[in-house]
Amino acid sequence: MIEKVKEISTHYDQLSKKLADPDVVSDRAAYTKLMREHKHLTPIIDKYNEYVAHEKSYKEAMELLETESDPELKSLAEDTMLADKEAIAKCEEELKILLLPHDENDDKNVIIEIRGGAGGEEAALFAADLYRMYTMYAETKGFKYEVLNLYETELGGIKEISFLVSGEGAYSRYKFESGVHRVQRVPETESGGRIHTSTVTVAVLPEAEEVDFEINPADLEIDTFRSSGAGGQHVNKTESAIRITHVPTGLVVECQDERSQHKNKERAMKILRSRLVEMEREKQNAEIASERKSQVGTGDRSERIRTYNFPQGRVTDHRIGLTLYKLEQILNGALDELIDALITNDQAEKLKGTQE
Repeated sequence: MIEKVKEISTHYDQLSKKLADPDVVSDRAAYTKLMREHKHLTPIIDKYNEYVAHEKSYKEAMELLETESDPELKSLAEDTMLADKEAIAKCEEELKILLLPHDENDDKNVIIEIRGGAGGEEAALFAADLYRMYTMYAETKGFKYEVLNLYETELGGIKEISFLVSGEGAYSRYKFESGVHRVQRVPETESGGRIHTSTVTVAVLPEAEEVDFEINPADLEIDTFRSSGAGGQHVNKTESAIRITHVPTGLVVECQDERSQHKNKERAMKILRSRLVEMEREKQNAEIASERKSQVGTGDRSERIRTYNFPQGRVTDHRIGLTLYKLEQILNGALDELIDALITNDQAEKLKGTQE
């Protein structure tokens, strides 16, 4: 492993030299690509340098122990060696995690799509709760967000919403949210006090840039229509809403949240491009079964991943068997404990895969 890190260290030095080359700096695309790789490798190099420092300290303490006769200095050398040995072991474990295959999408912005599932209006109301949860979490992480498309219900629920979360590492924090979210609670419309079970589906897509996927304009059918909604001032009187059909795949994207036809088209293309890239990624993942095993259910929209039980005030993530009695805090955006546990589990599964 250390030999591999040494090779990475050599490559890192070469990257640093390239990034200082005026020709590279002037080529925006090349510079951005190199900077992204340099940034990804920096934590590995920092940890390796820490490893090297402790290894050097350990050897110096060992030499002192072998040559020194003073009891106090020998005792100090032994303490130093013990501390360095523990630090070296810790660095090795952390390097194993840092050397795991890097998800190239982790640093990207993310498009989140939420749809009410089984449960009618109650599902739509919970979809609105999840949208609020995710946007409140975005605020705690310093991410920005904007709605791309929205279909509301008369009672303030959400039939369907697509929104973009922008910020460094946004996808890495949301990527395990794809799947079916189940809610168990007494609806406000239920007079008998019975607990209902409803579901909401969440899809998480890394935002695709134009360079990630080139769309042939000839493959698109673009229609305009008047936007519809729950009523009031948000219903447009002009045909500003956009529907784009990608003929080869049959994918259909609608966008009606903006009054400008141009902006709606721009946003619809953003969603379409990201969905097409995700389709390609899912196809590749399906072809690599071992990689599928190392993921915590990412991308499987049919999988029930989490239950939010209101009477008991608990949230259970079924993929990792984690139950937290912090329902209110979680719905108010306190997602770090859940997300960190999912990331840790994913790393553990990938480590296991490398050792088999």
